[in-house]
Amino acid sequence: MSDDLEFILEDAQETMKKALNHLETELIRIRAGKANPQMLEGLTVDYYGASTALNQIANVSVMDVRTLTIQPWEKNMLQPIERSIIAANLGVTPQNDGNIIRLFMPPLTEERRKEFVKKANGEGEQAKVAVRSIRREAIEEIKKLQKDGLSEDESKDAEKKIQELTDKYIVLVEKHLSSKEKEIMSV
Repeated sequence: MSDDLEFILEDAQETMKKALNHLETELIRIRAGKANPQMLEGLTVDYYGASTALNQIANVSVMDVRTLTIQPWEKNMLQPIERSIIAANLGVTPQNDGNIIRLFMPPLTEERRKEFVKKANGEGEQAKVAVRSIRREAIEEIKKLQKDGLSEDESKDAEKKIQELTDKYIVLVEKHLSSKEKEIMSV
């Protein structure tokens, strides 16, 4: 197999891995009834005019199964943190006592659980679309190589490998989704 084909296959696999990692990150953000500091991952706060990640200006920890605490390094950051949590629309209301912010995770209703499952499935669908898009781009590159003199057999073999890679990552996406659904729906 030519170096160009190897590069295309490796690049496709690497990009599919990134799509799967992105899915994992997004699924972590969807809460399943338990307090998890990663729910606040990616949350930015206005820190003296600069948009700064929450974990760089405060300590986020789990107080108990349903409570997160946010202890800012500076007391005057309580209000901006509170505002950004409300703006993020996480489904929780921050409780500010002047020293720390507490986030109480309400127990999930059946309706809310179904909503979260739907959101998780939407993220999964985006991951599948990304994987299929990567497959399409790789196959287009293989066809360009075929026009430039690559044999038809090598081209077909490479396309088959790309399809196998795609199938593998689609199955991984499905596994992630089913485990997240079980996690959300378990009371």
